[in-house]
Amino acid sequence: MKIGLYFGSFNPVHVGHMIIANHIVQYTDMDQLWMVVSPHNPHKNKKSLAKDYDRLHLVTLAIAENPNIRASNIEFSLPKPSYTIDTLTYIKEKYPDHEFSLIMGGDNLGSFHKWKNYEIILKNHDIYVYKRPSYELGELENHPRISIVEAPMLDISSSFIRNSIKNGRSIQYLVPQSVFEYIESNKMYT
Repeated sequence: MKIGLYFGSFNPVHVGHMIIANHIVQYTDMDQLWMVVSPHNPHKNKKSLAKDYDRLHLVTLAIAENPNIRASNIEFSLPKPSYTIDTLTYIKEKYPDHEFSLIMGGDNLGSFHKWKNYEIILKNHDIYVYKRPSYELGELENHPRISIVEAPMLDISSSFIRNSIKNGRSIQYLVPQSVFEYIESNKMYT
């Protein structure tokens, strides 16, 4: 089975994430897509992160209707900060019969050469890159293991959603309804 790994803080998950996830499953050769909730991205500020299991629950709510997309907490038990190469090594040992590919935004591809052991990732895994507005894909764009995916894009971010909540604005329609209700009822990001 070919599985796409879509890593993210998902802080919170929003409709832009869901559009990309669904597009990858529907328009590539992926059998499944796993939304891997990262406990701490070494390139992001940990202070603004909601609790790990709250973010995992939000992703689980968001994907409830789609059998081809799974929520994964695989990084929760790994050493922190989590590095993609370490997760890929662990996941390949745990699921040796599956083929894993990375899903990433074009903003990440430009700095991919700074990732821990990026050469090993490129050697052993296909990478599917969805373009992001205002970001150059960089030198790796034409690498044989990299496929560029023309997924529909929404100019929306988790930080915009968090700031909207802090400023008392509604985020309805920016996140799946079940996610909206959970955030509201649990007063997350206030």
